[in-house]
Amino acid sequence: MRIPPALRERGIDRALAWSIPMTTRFRRITERDGMLLRGPEGWAEFSPFWDYDAVESAAWLRAALEDATTQRPAPLRTEVEVNATIPVLPPVLAARIATVGGARTAKVKVADPGSDLAADAQRLEAVREAMGPDARLRIDANAAWTLEEALEALPVMDRAAGGLEYAEQPCAALEDLAALRRALDVPIAADESVRRAEDPLRVARAEAADVLVMKVQPLGGVTRCLELAEQAGLPVVVSSALESSVGLGAGIALAAALPELPHACGLATATLLTGDLVEQPLRAADGMLPAHRPAPSEELMSRHAADDSLAARWEERLAACAAQL
Repeated sequence: MRIPPALRERGIDRALAWSIPMTTRFRRITERDGMLLRGPEGWAEFSPFWDYDAVESAAWLRAALEDATTQRPAPLRTEVEVNATIPVLPPVLAARIATVGGARTAKVKVADPGSDLAADAQRLEAVREAMGPDARLRIDANAAWTLEEALEALPVMDRAAGGLEYAEQPCAALEDLAALRRALDVPIAADESVRRAEDPLRVARAEAADVLVMKVQPLGGVTRCLELAEQAGLPVVVSSALESSVGLGAGIALAAALPELPHACGLATATLLTGDLVEQPLRAADGMLPAHRPAPSEELMSRHAADDSLAARWEERLAACAAQL
C-alpha cells in the first residue's frame, strides 16, 4: 500500500487495511475496518469511522502517528479497570454479556432507533440483576435525546438501574447537558461534546458535565488527551472507538498514565469483534486489562486484510488525511 511522503518522512514504513465483522450491530455498524501503520515505536491504528470527513479524521491520523513514532508516557499503574459494554440487545443477552470478564461496572447502550424507553429499562434491570447491587451501571445515549426526552427518560433509567453512576451524552447540545445537571441528580458524562468539538474544553467551562469521556484517536493522541485532562480538571473515563487490540493499546496507555483514574474505563470492547489482529486480544479478567502494548500478528493481519476495493478506499483516505496535516 502506498504511503504518503509526509508519513514516510515521519518514519512510517508500512501500512495495511483490515476489516473484521462484529459480533452484533453496534454504533449502527456490523463490520469494523481501519488501517495499521508501522513506525519506529511499533504498529499503531488509524480507524476513523466513515461518517468522519478528512478534516475530522486528521486527528485520528495524528494519534496514530504519535503512537507509531513516539514513546508512550510512563505508566502509573500496571493494569486498568474496565467496564462491560452492553449493546442494544434483549434483556437475557444483555445479562449474559454483563458477566463476561468479571467487570464490576457496565455501560448499557440506550436510545437506539431500534429500541424504546421500556425496552431500555428492561435491559438495565436485567443487567442490574445479573451483576448484583454493588455493581456500577452507566448508560450511553449517544446524544439521541432532546432535553425534554432526557428529562423524562433519565429518572426512568435511574430507577431501572437502581441508581446510575452517570448518563453519558444524553443530549447533543452543551446547554441541554448543563440544564440536565441543574434539574436532575444523575451525574452527566460528555463524550461527543469532547471528541467532536472544536474546543474539547468548552464542556468543562460550561459546567455541562461531571465526567469527561476521552478517546485517544478522535482527540489526536495520548499526549493531547493528558494535556486536556489536566486543563479540564474533571474526572476522566478513557473509552475505545471500537478499535482492534492494537488501537485499544493506545487507550490503555492513556488510562495507565493519568494521575487519577476513579472510574472504570470503556476499553474492554475487543469482545465486540469476531476476530482480532493480535494473538492474545485484550480481553478483561476480573474486570481488569493489563497495561502493555500488544503487537499484531502477520498471520492475523493477512487473515483480516481488507479486500482490494476497501483497501483502495483506505489508501485514498490516508492520503486525504495526510494532506490535512
